[in-house]
Amino acid sequence: MPVPFEALIPFGIIAAMFTVTGTGLNTVRYFANDRKPARFNVDVFDKAMMERDRRLTGSVRGQSSDPVAPAAFATNSVWYADVPRHN
Repeated sequence: MPVPFEALIPFGIIAAMFTVTGTGLNTVRYFANDRKPARFNVDVFDKAMMERDRRLTGSVRGQSSDPVAPAAFATNSVWYADVPRHN
């Protein structure tokens, strides 16, 4: 039995929606990563370097070529103070 042509219309709609959502997700990831490809297989060292880059430049994907860190880099820290709250 041949496939009726009416089944091709919903199939086309479903395929188009998968294409639209996949393209949209890739576009959002691209712009969220400062117009660079998304990172994958990130280990502890990579996360530490991403945090350092964020503290130096304000962006996780930004990098600085200055040989000297800005003055604010000495005082801002990865370690956040845990202030106990007494109720």
